Amino acid sequence: MNYRHAFHAGNFADVVKHATLARILVHLAAKDAPFRVLDTHAGIGLYDLASDPAERTGEWRDGIGRVLAAPFPAAVAELLEPWLAAVARVDGLTATAHLTPERLAFYPGSPLVIRAGLRPGDHAVVTELHPSDAATLADLFAGDARLKVVELDGWLALKSFLPFKERRGLVVIDPPFEEPREFDRLTRGLVAATKRFATGVYLIWHPIKNRAELARWHADLVATGLRRILSVEFAVAAPAADGPLTACGLVIVNPPWKLAEELATLLPPLVERLAIGPGARASVDWLVPE
Repeated sequence: MNYRHAFHAGNFADVVKHATLARILVHLAAKDAPFRVLDTHAGIGLYDLASDPAERTGEWRDGIGRVLAAPFPAAVAELLEPWLAAVARVDGLTATAHLTPERLAFYPGSPLVIRAGLRPGDHAVVTELHPSDAATLADLFAGDARLKVVELDGWLALKSFLPFKERRGLVVIDPPFEEPREFDRLTRGLVAATKRFATGVYLIWHPIKNRAELARWHADLVATGLRRILSVEFAVAAPAADGPLTACGLVIVNPPWKLAEELATLLPPLVERLAIGPGARASVDWLVPE
């Protein structure tokens, strides 16, 4: 699949990915010791929802647009708050209460969600292979000493920047799935990365188009011998191999304590809000427990 993100910014997949990313950052920040984040496939960082790509698909309207269309129950709203605070910030709003679909002009990619979760002593490295995208990203974060932008292949970044000197942190792996056998590369990259940095939290995003292919990949992950692998699936309609993306997943290695419980609370109301057809569902399951 070709996943040029400007066409898809703020869609249902971003909602799930970024809400989860923000929750992980909250958990990392709950301890005093500093942490570091590596984002291997960073994109351009900030997306104009009035741009031609975003307007051409309008996917954000069925994603972040629906999230903002009506309030959620208090327990769900609390879990969404860190992510929505990052959205409000890039739209120049001082509180998430001011966010409405009509006031939404920009959507933050994962680098900006990450920056919103950093404290003064925390740091991040974000890498992007596409030269013009990397330049755009570097301009976005110019002057911010906490966040370093590097023009580099994301798979090489796993070798170049791990382990973290802080010994605490998060690795975000969100490849574009433009190459064949991307799931195999994910497995190899994850195994190599965890050998370098076994204590890190790993957040991997992936599309769901073919359930047999997904089952094979999950079996490969189990066979690696890694422990504490959480699988999240989120579908706004039943996936189809030859149709538009309607389902995605997250694999989280070493998830923070209580993250699975939080996602079990958060995802069902999001599915109800974002569903577009039969087969909409969410699940949170351990591929490999402790």
